[in-house]
Amino acid sequence: MSKSSTPKGKSAENLSVADFDYELPEELIAQQPPAERGMSRMLVVDRATGVIEDDFFSGLGRHLRAGDLLVLNDSRVIPARLYARRTLRREPTGRIEVMLTEPVLDPVGANQWRALVRPGRKVAIGERLEFPAPTGEIVLEAEVLERGQFGERLLEFVPVDDFFAILDRIGHVPLPPYIHRDDADTDRDRYQTVFAHERGSVAAPTAGLHFTPQMLASLEASGVEIARVTLHVGLGTFAPLRVERVEEVHLHSERYTISAGAAAAINRAVGEHRRIVAVGTTTVRTLESAALAAAGAPIQPRSGTTEIFISPGFEFRLIGALLTNFHLPQSSLLMLVSAFAGREPILAAYHHAVEQKYCFFSYGDCMFIA
Repeated sequence: MSKSSTPKGKSAENLSVADFDYELPEELIAQQPPAERGMSRMLVVDRATGVIEDDFFSGLGRHLRAGDLLVLNDSRVIPARLYARRTLRREPTGRIEVMLTEPVLDPVGANQWRALVRPGRKVAIGERLEFPAPTGEIVLEAEVLERGQFGERLLEFVPVDDFFAILDRIGHVPLPPYIHRDDADTDRDRYQTVFAHERGSVAAPTAGLHFTPQMLASLEASGVEIARVTLHVGLGTFAPLRVERVEEVHLHSERYTISAGAAAAINRAVGEHRRIVAVGTTTVRTLESAALAAAGAPIQPRSGTTEIFISPGFEFRLIGALLTNFHLPQSSLLMLVSAFAGREPILAAYHHAVEQKYCFFSYGDCMFIA
């Protein structure tokens, strides 16, 4: 169990969102993936000594040890960005961007999704949206059932034979807003981990993007155990924090699953005092949510939702090391990493990364924190 540090003179309760700011030149935000998967740089941070080291992701094996349990998030990104046209009095109107964020379980089996629409102010409750294929025919239709803040809508789609097959045909890769280009065919592969399996994310668990099958096989051969959990990443990952104080932050819920095999692997590692290495903040949130639910008992196989918000002062129950990408200023994910390694050491590491011109965010470089 570890406890994070807080800024001098402040308790965790008195932190402001602005305490997690840093200067980032626009040109360091990666707009493309590396030429080859796995060729990223990696900044290594030692929590015990505060020492930082410049390395490459290809050297990850040197920082792991036999017996470590490496936990991956195997959620698969869906092509969640769609383009629709409104129909008023049966006449089509201007194009609307629709970003699916999460499915809604409906007792009668209707295909309902929460979504963000732009421009949102034009799309009213009761309107119907038509989604054309590149060839022009309408392949999906949806009705707007509810209207929320910041462009949020609840949509119900007209039943079709294979909804996800149609998404694969007409949907676009949901690249994050700081990537200033349209998605390309290559993003279908590169904005997806090589171990992606369970369909449901609208943003990639980006720490996993660095791994290749060869790297995973090499780590297993060296005695590293690998387990997989699932957390479906929602757009809350990128949502700005519209509050000033850290204690006021509330996150969107996200769906997660821990299988019986993963729970057994985690419990063995805990019982044998082996280190658990989380790949990505989504894996951290999954494991620590399960640990809180277990309340000191062994981790149980479970599926559910989590709204866990991890910030300085949080007591980690499972995580011993973390592989993660760099995160946005004043974001909940930067707060999570700061909770694990201390706010001041993390901001110092970020300052070093900026000076050394690391690439930031989804397609950028990574950090290993031990």
